[in-house]
Amino acid sequence: MTDTTAERHLSIDAVRGMAVLGILLMNIVGMGLPSFAYINPTYAGGSTGADFWTWAVNNVLTDGKMRALFTMLFGASTVLIGERAELGAGLSAAATHYRRMGWMLLFGIAHAFLFWFGDVLVTYALAGLVIFPFRKLSPRAQLAIGAAILVALLAKNVWQAGAIEALHAAATTPGAPPDVVKAWQQASMAVQSPPEAKAAELAGFGGDFLSALQARANMVMLFYFVLLPTDMFPEALGQMFVGMALFRMGFFTLRWSSRAYVAIIAFGYLVCVPLTAWLAWGIARSDFDPLVLHEREVWQQTTRPFIGLAHAAVVLLCVRSGALRGLTDLLAAAGRMAFSNYLTTSIITSTLFCGYGFGLYGELSRAELLWVVVGVWAFLLAWSHFWLKAFHYGPFEWAWRSLVQWKPQRMRRAASARPAAI
Repeated sequence: MTDTTAERHLSIDAVRGMAVLGILLMNIVGMGLPSFAYINPTYAGGSTGADFWTWAVNNVLTDGKMRALFTMLFGASTVLIGERAELGAGLSAAATHYRRMGWMLLFGIAHAFLFWFGDVLVTYALAGLVIFPFRKLSPRAQLAIGAAILVALLAKNVWQAGAIEALHAAATTPGAPPDVVKAWQQASMAVQSPPEAKAAELAGFGGDFLSALQARANMVMLFYFVLLPTDMFPEALGQMFVGMALFRMGFFTLRWSSRAYVAIIAFGYLVCVPLTAWLAWGIARSDFDPLVLHEREVWQQTTRPFIGLAHAAVVLLCVRSGALRGLTDLLAAAGRMAFSNYLTTSIITSTLFCGYGFGLYGELSRAELLWVVVGVWAFLLAWSHFWLKAFHYGPFEWAWRSLVQWKPQRMRRAASARPAAI
């Protein structure tokens, strides 16, 4: 490719497309099975045979890794869009960014309640409000801040896991005081789900629209008031700072040497993947004991960003070399429509699984859900490719952009126009 700018934009989009598709490998579990199955395969969906290996491979290669990469790309986009706004004659960079975050917050709330309680848009919008003033710090400072936040989150979670284990030991000791037993019963919600929760989700998501809405609302409240402030927000914040730094250092725009990308791949696949596999093996060897699972999942936080970046580096080298050009072009189209594809995925899966649609909630095993993933991937890749031949933006990108600018944006392409690189 002779146009360097176009190549760099293609690289960002191709990685974003891979990330938005890859996220579905894990989200599909929470979409099609009772939610705690995402954490513990013995809860629902199967934990033997093909179902076990589906859990194991995803646990090692995709769980948290694609989300981390997607989040880092959001940080990168914050810098990129800010730079473009500063060069334009329209809204200022700050006005553009904060309007984008405000509308994203509203999109995210609607998405969470109507389609997918595991929505990340609300988290991104809130973290995005914080990171914008720091977009011009030196990459080294951004990387240091991001790493510090992630290390602090890890330390908090390690301490919490130890406290839960100590409380469990105290509560299961013969003659344990009633207040200790009660404290353990409350704390145990962090590592195991009560049986009645599964029945409630099966009934809710398997029922009519209002039943599913109520079931989804219950999960959204857990996310917003428990998980978001303690885990989701700080994790996203740290990863966005890292993403801003990596963008400005040229990682996502092919400014690194091929040797540097290979080094990232080697560290991710030859060091972090085996370590993550060892942690997963310990979980399986314990027969998915809730305490062991919780503790080892905490330590897996250390490898997630590096495995995600190794996946990205593979795509980036393919873009640079021209290898698998047809696939990287399809991924780039999916990446340019990442917002539409993320929301469309939830619309498809909620219709497929909920009782007001095809009613498959809880009916498919973990391995069988992969067929749904493949079908959704095929649809998203195809429709992104053909849609962008006729239109400048995906439908939700167009709506978002029009709301930010507060005027309808030009949507349809001229008959001879080629899609932009980003």
